[in-house]
Amino acid sequence: MTGRLEGKVVVISGGARGQGRAHAVGFAREGAAIAICDVPRDILTVRYPLGTAADMATTKAMVEEAGGRCLTAEANVASPKEMDAFAADVMAAFGRVDVAIANAGISGGAESLATTTVLDWQETIDINLSGVWFFLQPLIPHMINGGRGGSIIITSSAAGLKAVGGGVAYTAAKHGVVGVMRALAHELAPYSIRVNTVHPTGVATPMVQNDWFRQRLRESTALVNARNLLHVPLIDPEDVANAMIWLASDDARYVTGVTLPVDAGFLAR
Repeated sequence: MTGRLEGKVVVISGGARGQGRAHAVGFAREGAAIAICDVPRDILTVRYPLGTAADMATTKAMVEEAGGRCLTAEANVASPKEMDAFAADVMAAFGRVDVAIANAGISGGAESLATTTVLDWQETIDINLSGVWFFLQPLIPHMINGGRGGSIIITSSAAGLKAVGGGVAYTAAKHGVVGVMRALAHELAPYSIRVNTVHPTGVATPMVQNDWFRQRLRESTALVNARNLLHVPLIDPEDVANAMIWLASDDARYVTGVTLPVDAGFLAR
């Protein structure tokens, strides 16, 4: 523990497991208090198991073991009403917001144009793109009013900078959040609030390590041919968390408006 985020409040969407859990625990080790939200129930177009209330409780316990306080909420980023309530709960519990990490996302079930239904498109865009804005919108005024500056980090994907074929809704959403980031970086710079996106390659989380995704890899030429430059098939969620911690810390105090790959060279191919 280096204490780079000592006394800060970090708010994370999609914190029940996977990358969100790694972020929560990593930031807690740096001295931050943590607030996480997630949806512990199934989503129609998602073909793999999602996080549970037990997963969220495990994240909370891990954060507390790492020395941090942790607020949890069952709230869907696709619902502005639920995000407004979550932001209010964060302020009631901690009284400030210093870092907001828009991490929640799904890998929708449709692979091709022919198989993408209206519902596939809507749910993926609602969570992966609109959900980023609904999560951030009620938090940003608290960051501005705090007068301390801050950091907003959006989880995009290597697919937010490069298309590999298939997954049109996912790719569109992950490109879309780059636009959200760039617009907010301009708008929030006068308040010393920095805004960036992080673009991981495949990460060893339940979103990728499941039977449905393995089947996609076997059947999809585009995904089979998508390889990292470094000889590692998946990076660890802690690798992404380390980049997030750096971006949120004073070590990156003049870094804003950037698209930061954590991709083992995937985008260099």
